[in-house]
Amino acid sequence: MNQVQKIREITNAGVMECKKALEDTGGDFDKAVALIHERGLTRAEKKSERTTGAGLLHSYIHNERVGVLLELRCETDFVARNPMFKELAHDLAMHIAAMNPTDVSDLIKQNYVKDDSVVIENLVKGVIAKLGENIRVEHFCRYEI
Repeated sequence: MNQVQKIREITNAGVMECKKALEDTGGDFDKAVALIHERGLTRAEKKSERTTGAGLLHSYIHNERVGVLLELRCETDFVARNPMFKELAHDLAMHIAAMNPTDVSDLIKQNYVKDDSVVIENLVKGVIAKLGENIRVEHFCRYEI
């Protein structure tokens, strides 16, 4: 498998974007992957002003003691049905159950429970970059017995 295909597997970026990143970094694989992630986060920030009229409610219950209801919004119902969007909703609900953030602004600043080198805000921006739509956490509530 060549470097372009490996970068595509890791980043889900297009072939031309992978080739361009490799050219821009002088063929350095790790730098090319980092550059694609950086460009994706920049694109995600540009999308942040777009309205989010679709989305889903996701529920998660942990050991019948902690429950989370999460409202995750996106621009279209097409993305709301996407497995990557649904996986993000599930991962965020699990994170909320484990870390008990006080509100959305607290949540997006937290380090991700599955990988503390990733901040929740950047986790969401990564999915925005891959799906091409604005995504945001609208509301959540957490219950514990």
